Amino acid sequence: MLDMSNWPLVATIGVFVAAAIVIAVAGSRLAMLADRLADRTGMGEAIAGAVFLGASTSLSGVITSVTAAAGGLPQLAVSNAVGGIAVQAAFLAVADIYYRQSTLEHAAASPAAILQGAMLVTLLALPIIATTSRNVSFWGIHPATPLLFVAYGYGLRLLARARTEPMWRAEQTPQTQNQDDQDEDEDGKAQSTTRMWLLFALNAGLVGVAGYVIARSAGAIVAQTGLTQSAVGTVFTAASTSLAELVTLLAAVRRGALTLAVSDIVGGNSFDVLFIAVSDIAFRPGSIYHELNDQQIFWMGVTILLNGILLMGLIRRDRRQIITAGPESWLVILLYAGAVGLLFFGGG
Repeated sequence: MLDMSNWPLVATIGVFVAAAIVIAVAGSRLAMLADRLADRTGMGEAIAGAVFLGASTSLSGVITSVTAAAGGLPQLAVSNAVGGIAVQAAFLAVADIYYRQSTLEHAAASPAAILQGAMLVTLLALPIIATTSRNVSFWGIHPATPLLFVAYGYGLRLLARARTEPMWRAEQTPQTQNQDDQDEDEDGKAQSTTRMWLLFALNAGLVGVAGYVIARSAGAIVAQTGLTQSAVGTVFTAASTSLAELVTLLAAVRRGALTLAVSDIVGGNSFDVLFIAVSDIAFRPGSIYHELNDQQIFWMGVTILLNGILLMGLIRRDRRQIITAGPESWLVILLYAGAVGLLFFGGG
């Protein structure tokens, strides 16, 4: 157990930053390996992004939330989960600025991406219902927790069916043509599939260890600075543990794997909702949902709003760019910045 309670604040922040850098570096490797494995195994970039890449880059976040919950910091655990979903929606908007050929909402639109967005909004509604309902738990676990796992599993089943038996397709345009799947590069072809999986597991493990360090240092920062668990979790740990998603997102966009990029964020965010479920299991005094305050509920609403806007952008598929990005992307960035401002100035 890493105890930083007696460390100087500067040292604690230094460890926090170092762990964040590890997440960013290992995350960049995960993006490349997941893209190659998607081509090598034939699973498709939507499934690879939603399950393998989304889950692996989320390891730091889930370990941060579980460690915080087990350590008696329930608000930090949930704020990290919900704040991570919100900041990753903003990351997707940043990637739209980075992708110059068209708006990302237009180029990456697909039935799988839209289904993932709907799945995310549905999953986010469950913790809100649990938080505002009666405090009921069995063996310290709220009924909403197993329901989240069941709903996520059912969503993955629908996603797989949408790939194999699509009932409709997004209209192909010059901006979307040949943007979903890219062949492996020569370096990827030289590596065996077994070696790829081993490298993937190694980098995912580094991301997970860094997540534990983030959680321990974040708890110390809360104690030493007087900042609230909500502020540290929603902004600092959420952004740090999400660096892998930002790096993988930009790397995937650069490689032209747009479906992988969007599925990593939107599909990965659906996985991130499960952070709350596993945190409820790790939090032994009772239901974690009833340890939350208005700030966590506020941020759940923000995440639904941001992802709802992105979902509408994927359906609308506007090709117009405002300074290299679509209008939905700029709206997401402004709303996220406004929500962070409310958090630190007493309104969130």
